[in-house]
Amino acid sequence: MALPQLLDLIADDMARVDLLIRQRLSSEVALIDQIGAHIIHAGGKRLRPALVLLSAAALGRRDAQVDLLAATIEFIHTATLLHDDVVDASGLRRGRKTANALWGNEAAVLAGDFLYSRAFQLMVEVGRMPVMQVMANATNAIAEGEVLQLLNCGDPKVAEARYLRVIELKTARLFEAGCRVGAIGADATDDQIDAAAQFGHHLGMAFQLVDDILDYVADPGESGKAVGTDLAEGKPTLPLIHARDHSDATTRNLIERAIETGTVDDFEKVLAAIESSNAIPYTRVLAEAHGAKAAAALERLPASPSQQAMRSLIAYNQSRGG
Repeated sequence: MALPQLLDLIADDMARVDLLIRQRLSSEVALIDQIGAHIIHAGGKRLRPALVLLSAAALGRRDAQVDLLAATIEFIHTATLLHDDVVDASGLRRGRKTANALWGNEAAVLAGDFLYSRAFQLMVEVGRMPVMQVMANATNAIAEGEVLQLLNCGDPKVAEARYLRVIELKTARLFEAGCRVGAIGADATDDQIDAAAQFGHHLGMAFQLVDDILDYVADPGESGKAVGTDLAEGKPTLPLIHARDHSDATTRNLIERAIETGTVDDFEKVLAAIESSNAIPYTRVLAEAHGAKAAAALERLPASPSQQAMRSLIAYNQSRGG
C-alpha cells in the first residue's frame, strides 16, 4: 500500500498542518519565502509530522496544539535538508534543483537557520517545557550526527558501529522526537510516552537503513535521486561497509578507494561486490529487526485505528525497494 493511503486516517489533520506550515513559513524577507516554499512544497512524504499526529491520535488527542507540534517537526526536518544539501554539494533533491543550486549556499544555510528558529517560536507558543526539552535535545543530536557524518565522508575505514551512530543521531532521533512530543501533547502516561518514542526511534533506524539500500537498488524515477549518490559523496553506508568487510583484498581496496575519492568510476564493480557479499540482505535484516522492535513498542499503546496505521508504516517501510 502507498504511503498516502496509509495516512488517509489523518488526511484532514495533515491538511490543517500543511496550511499551518504555509502560514508560519511567511517572512517579510522575500527570499526566505521563496526558498522555504521551494523545499516545503517539493512533494516530500511529510512522514515526520504524520508521526506526531498519529502518536497523539493513538492516545486520544487531536487538536490545534498537536498541529503546532507537527509543523515544528516539519520545519526542523526541512532546515536539516537545506543544510544537508549545502554540505553534500547536492544539485538535486526529489528530482528538483536544490535551494543551494538555485540561490547559492549562503542563502540556503541562512534560510535553514530561519526555519530552525521558526520551529522554536512554535514550541514556545505551545508553552510546554517537556516539549522544548525533547526538541532541544533532538536538534542538538542532529547537529552532532551531521558533524559525525562529515567526518565519515571519504573515510574508507568507517566501522559499522560508527555508521549506525550517525543514522541514530541524524534520522532516528527526529522520528523519536516526533512520536514523543505527540504523546506528550496527548497528556499520555510516562510509559505510553516512552513506548511512542521507542516506536519512533526504531522506525527511524529502519527507515534510514532501507533508504541506504535504495541508493544501490532503487529506480531513480521512484527514489528521486541517482543510484550511487551516497558513494559519489563518499558516504560509507551499511551496504558498502558490509561489502568492504566481506570481500577479498583486491575488492576491498577498490571499495576503499571509491569511498576515499568519492568516485563512481568503478560503480559496477562496487555493485557486484555488494551483491556477492549479500550486503543488501544483511542490511534489510537489520532494518527488519528494528521494525520488529518498533512493533513491540506499539503493543504498549491502546489498540486503535491510529495505532494500526503506525503498525502499517513498519510494513510500508519494509516493502520499499523489495
